[in-house]
Amino acid sequence: MATKGARGVRLNPTHDDRTRAKIKTSQIINRLEKLVNGEIEMNAQQVTAAGILLKKTLPDLSAVTMDGKITLTHEDALNELD
Repeated sequence: MATKGARGVRLNPTHDDRTRAKIKTSQIINRLEKLVNGEIEMNAQQVTAAGILLKKTLPDLSAVTMDGKITLTHEDALNELD
């Protein structure tokens, strides 16, 4: 049992799913950074698996373009108010 005023004690020891996913994602990123810096070695399968997991947990920052035409007349807008 934690003593009053102790450091490092969590008030709520359980993490929600979102928090767990963030922790796992940061662990994968840390490992890949160590690989790039030459601190550790990983085989091709491990690097591929890390990439796949990151794609599942991080948002894809690819550009999205929406193209469409909206036609609305003043009469249509007035009819929606009724």
